[in-house]
Amino acid sequence: MARFLRRLWAQVQKHAADGAAPALDAAVLDANQKALRRKTHETIGKVGDDYGRRHSFNTAIAAVMELMNALAKFEDGSEQGRAVRQEALQAIVLLLNPITPHASHALWQVLGHGETLLEDQPFPQADSSALVRDALTLAVQVNGKLRGTIEVAADAAREQVEALALAEPNAARFMEGLTVRKIIIVPGKIVNIVAA
Repeated sequence: MARFLRRLWAQVQKHAADGAAPALDAAVLDANQKALRRKTHETIGKVGDDYGRRHSFNTAIAAVMELMNALAKFEDGSEQGRAVRQEALQAIVLLLNPITPHASHALWQVLGHGETLLEDQPFPQADSSALVRDALTLAVQVNGKLRGTIEVAADAAREQVEALALAEPNAARFMEGLTVRKIIIVPGKIVNIVAA
């Protein structure tokens, strides 16, 4: 845990050294910025559930660590990239406050909140608009065995998903000489092609 807190401390210090972050404008975010923002709000929802309903602190901390790993891989120094990073760091500090109040209080001040107390801040709430996905990755199976993945728009029609699955190179290789009998789609998860 000490190593994790040192990593968090270093991330916050590095972010703060670049100056105040601009306001977040969700309408102009690119795909990577949206992905980090979605991860931030998924983590807020999970940790809120772990604390409030499940009383499971280990899984809450694990979720925050996953967010920190995603944040460490996020290398975007643009204005909106910094705004998304600021939102993620603030969420991490607020989510860890019940467990590490002293460190969280110090980090909250480094993030530009002066002498405000974390105890006066509301627990973060997940933004449902940030959780919306533009695209989905679906597993493609041939006769129940994983043969590849495809990327489809979240609102793609069934015919479009079927065509992409049939065109997936590795899946097509395993269907050579076979007739497609049925295509089973589990929305948002998997496409299973039954061939004989």
